[in-house]
Amino acid sequence: MTKPEQEGRRRYDSLRRLTQAHQTRAGIADAARRLFVSHGWAATTVRDIAREAGVSVPTVYAAYRNKTGLVQALADAADLAADLPRMLDELEAAQDPKRQLAAMAGYDRRLFERAGDLIVLIREAGRTEPELADLYGQARRQADQTRIQVFSAWPPNTLRRGLGMSTAVDIYATLCSIDVYNTLTAERAWPPDQVEQWWGEALARELLGR
Repeated sequence: MTKPEQEGRRRYDSLRRLTQAHQTRAGIADAARRLFVSHGWAATTVRDIAREAGVSVPTVYAAYRNKTGLVQALADAADLAADLPRMLDELEAAQDPKRQLAAMAGYDRRLFERAGDLIVLIREAGRTEPELADLYGQARRQADQTRIQVFSAWPPNTLRRGLGMSTAVDIYATLCSIDVYNTLTAERAWPPDQVEQWWGEALARELLGR
């Protein structure tokens, strides 16, 4: 084998190892999510996750540090799965507040549809795990800040008469919540598209002036 061929082989070997490492991390995360959702946070151990993923316990610790690190990674992945960049593009392209509300509702629908089980897990586990409570609270505060930024950019008197910023954010958070989504889809058999459409209409009706 010539020297250029050896260098090429080493380069591809490095890429292959990187790909395998990504696949291992993804496999661990998938296994953890399945166990967390099916057995609960407290009942799931790192050893259980390693067994489910087909890796060693040290491999799990090396990849994610601990169970909380795993949940943090899953939460970060949830934002990507819901396509946050798409919402930002739609907010910038929208010509009026009603379309911006529809874009925000679309993001929430995608987030709950693809990661609702994880959100509920973090919220419930946070009752006994301070780190997860902080993670859940941080996500809620970040969502509120996004809404404040959008609402604050609207022309004066866009919000319904007498409606303050804080109350407007509260109304949004109440309507577009994981509990409302689960009630409508699981108990009332609404398809996610219908939830998203209703959210957009209800938000416009409740928040915007005539």
